[in-house]
Amino acid sequence: MPLNWVALIVFVLFFGLVTVLGFAAARWRRGDLDLLHEWGLAGNRFGTLVTWFLIGGDIYTAYTFVAVPALAFGAGAIAFFAVPYTILIYPFLFVVFPRLWAVAKKHGYITAPDFVRGRFGNRWLALAIGITGLVATMPYIALQLVGIQVVIGAMGIQSGGLSGDLPLIIAFVILALFTYSSGLRAPAAIAIVKDLMIYITVLAAIIIIPIELGGYGKMFATAAQKPAPWALILPTPPAGSYGQYSNYATLAIGSALALFLYPHSITGILSSSSGHVVRRNAALLPAYSFMLGLLALLGIMAIAAGSDKVPELAPGFAEFKNNFAVPGLFLQMFPSWFVGFAFAAIAIGALVPAAIMSIAAANIWSRNIYREFIRPNCTPREEAQMAKWASLIVKFGALLFIIFLPLQYAIQLQLLGGVMIIQTLPAVIIGLYTRWFNSWGLLLGWACGLATGIWMASLTGFQNATYPLSIAGMTIPGYAALYTLIINIAVAAVATLVLNAIGSAERTDETIVTDYA
Repeated sequence: MPLNWVALIVFVLFFGLVTVLGFAAARWRRGDLDLLHEWGLAGNRFGTLVTWFLIGGDIYTAYTFVAVPALAFGAGAIAFFAVPYTILIYPFLFVVFPRLWAVAKKHGYITAPDFVRGRFGNRWLALAIGITGLVATMPYIALQLVGIQVVIGAMGIQSGGLSGDLPLIIAFVILALFTYSSGLRAPAAIAIVKDLMIYITVLAAIIIIPIELGGYGKMFATAAQKPAPWALILPTPPAGSYGQYSNYATLAIGSALALFLYPHSITGILSSSSGHVVRRNAALLPAYSFMLGLLALLGIMAIAAGSDKVPELAPGFAEFKNNFAVPGLFLQMFPSWFVGFAFAAIAIGALVPAAIMSIAAANIWSRNIYREFIRPNCTPREEAQMAKWASLIVKFGALLFIIFLPLQYAIQLQLLGGVMIIQTLPAVIIGLYTRWFNSWGLLLGWACGLATGIWMASLTGFQNATYPLSIAGMTIPGYAALYTLIINIAVAAVATLVLNAIGSAERTDETIVTDYA
């Protein structure tokens, strides 16, 4: 595929713009960036609008832009599970997370393990929550690189080899430098530009592409005449089978429960200036869910347009060619200058969540592992410096993962990430409302849920996160994360009853009721 110079030049110009913005963000709402609270949470200064862009940019990533239409292109209607799932999370956000913000502000908590440590007084439970967050986040960071790789390949730069990897390396060196210097302020500033570009791109696509295809009616009719995968859009399940419905529903519910447990989501919430800001965002963020539905439509447009001709892919990427359906659609339907703009929006959409994720992971490492177990007497400045170095190492590790290991590994680990992170729900979310659970019972429940989830995923060869649960002769396929969460809570409850009965000593809760108001 020939190099698209016009698209590449426009791409580089916009990428350069956000690079300058990322470094300049250090002076925005200036604080002492040698303190972890300022570097990793921006001093809790973000108001409603900035938080909206930050959390939106954190959740709706470049991989979302590529993967949701690719799923619609390759598998059909199941891709639309992302729409109800992202609607379900916002009532959850509205009710639960202002409580977490309030207690975190009162006690200076920066991470979810900070809260667990204070609430239950068990450093090992906090360590388990922290390690779970780190392991679940790492493949998420790596997958953001997929969005950049896709658009780089679509512009005609050969994937693989030094020439193919060099643009990716340059992008993440830039990301590492401005994250190190500006902390959370950098992705917050860039998120504003990124979201505006994404909205312009999507609105242009849903207006212009259907016109080019003869209207929405003709577009759907054309797509309906195509062979699989469009034939899978509305499958008719066998009599007495509820597999499609249970898969869809449990994916939506389980994903909704898991999403705001990720460290990067909690970092975005705790950077808010008040609990009211969190509630306002719970009301405003469904605008992104609307955009997500439009993104899924791009996969259907790609089927109707026949834009499944993708750039030549490096070994190991051919099986993921569906990811190139939308870039192929844009190359087919738009002039080169707008293609460069759209591809820049996708690539910048990778920088924002990758930066927030690396900062969140660094906060956990510095606060809950380094200070808690390695150097308890470190100064606040040493703690912040350790977080800065950790953020560089995390990004460098994600880059090596993508360059040297098959992409399938990152996808498999990301699938496991949801199963893993949901195991922190009893300690973090239920812990916001009650101290009844014994901390060692919660740790045992976490271990059982985690082990069961990995076992369920292994039965599919780590190809998906659904599990056919058999109850009373009925098989109910569903999201393994939801099933293992039930096991987790049940084990924690039984263990609590046993431990309390034998008089197992518990440490004092450092929070009080009024902290949560």
